[in-house]
Amino acid sequence: MSLTEKNKRYLRTLGHKLKPVIIIGNAGLTEAVLKETGLALNHHELIKIRVNAADRAARDQMIDEICSGTHAMLIQRIGHVALFYLRNKDKPSIKII
Repeated sequence: MSLTEKNKRYLRTLGHKLKPVIIIGNAGLTEAVLKETGLALNHHELIKIRVNAADRAARDQMIDEICSGTHAMLIQRIGHVALFYLRNKDKPSIKII
C-alpha cells in the first residue's frame, strides 16, 4: 500500500501527540526488539520508536532494518525519533482516505 503526501500528513498529525512506544538502547536492534515492534505495530498501527544510536548512519541502518523486518512504512523521522505505520489487515483502526 502506498500513501499519498496527504495521507502521510494526516498520519504525522496523529503521531504528533504519541510518545515513543519502543526505545532502542545500546544493545541495538535485536530480534526480540524487532518482534516486539511487529506486535506493537499490529496492535496500534502507528507508533513512535526512539533510536539511541550516536551515529546517524547507525540510526538510519536500524530504521531501515525495522522497515524491512516489519514491512512498516517510515512516515517521519526527526532526530532520534521515527514514526512508523503498518495497517492492520484484520481490524484497521486508522481510517485513511
